[in-house]
Amino acid sequence: MTPQKNKTLGEFIIENQSEFRYSSGELSRLINSIRLAAKVVNHEVNKAGLVDILGTAGDTNVQGEDQQKLDVFANNAFIKTLTNREIVCGIASEEEDDFITIKGRSGNNDNKYVVLIDPLDGSSNIDVNVSVGTIFSIYRRITHEGTPVTLEDFLQPGNKQVAAGYIIYGTSTMIVYTTGHGVNGFTLNPAIGTYYLSHPNMQFPVDGNIYSVNEGNYVHFPQGVKDYIKYCQKEEDDRPYTSRYIGSLVSDFHRNMIKGGIYIYPNTAKDPNGKLRLLYECNPMAFIAEQAGGKASNGFERIMDIQPTELHQRTPFFCGSKNMVEKVENFMQLT
Repeated sequence: MTPQKNKTLGEFIIENQSEFRYSSGELSRLINSIRLAAKVVNHEVNKAGLVDILGTAGDTNVQGEDQQKLDVFANNAFIKTLTNREIVCGIASEEEDDFITIKGRSGNNDNKYVVLIDPLDGSSNIDVNVSVGTIFSIYRRITHEGTPVTLEDFLQPGNKQVAAGYIIYGTSTMIVYTTGHGVNGFTLNPAIGTYYLSHPNMQFPVDGNIYSVNEGNYVHFPQGVKDYIKYCQKEEDDRPYTSRYIGSLVSDFHRNMIKGGIYIYPNTAKDPNGKLRLLYECNPMAFIAEQAGGKASNGFERIMDIQPTELHQRTPFFCGSKNMVEKVENFMQLT
């Protein structure tokens, strides 16, 4: 079915749920719950500066990072919404030490899905009014329905995802998601609180001229990344490329998908395994990228083929226009 603009997210979900392999309505209700929680978080993000929601909360998360007040709020909002609606059997959040087992009112849980979520990606940008986002990933559980979830349900490679998406809280608020049948974007009309299909069948340009990397860490990058950056800056053919780095993965990814570009967060001497989380950030973004004709790699292998061994595992991340990712892989493999 070809999506039509002016269609609401709710209508789109209903009309397209038959494309989903295990069509039971449960996945549709799950995405609707994420939509609801996103509205709550969006409302709070838009009040930043008017209420006491800016700054740090005074705690650190499992990553050792200072938690922003909005991190805590967003984390609680998504967990509460998904838990109260009893549509998932487990949740793993970047802000939580361990996964959360959800029991139904009967004490058991017959739901089929687990959600992994980065509630507020780029939250350190909130204080300076820069776009932030939410990233989510959905898997079908491995363990038997009716039993408590285990770590095994969350440590699945990205190629087992059944849905993934992100919400970007920017000049407009958008939900962009895939269930393995292309990528579609929906923009919130704040006047009536409804998301409308605004970006049907989103695609990465095969080539691009934007590279997004924190060049302040250049001296600590692997030689292959240094060589690729020099390649991007060289005056030849359609180069030099443009350097654009916001510091919010959702924002950088979203721009590059629309305009064509590559996002780079390599390993460094300080972070030899990279810094981005495989399960909460890289896998969902890789799924979206591939469904939009792009590519995602750790520099040597496909992100979604990596078998996770830890809930908060980190990985280098190269994601974006297919030809650009393949070019940086070439540089990495030559060193």
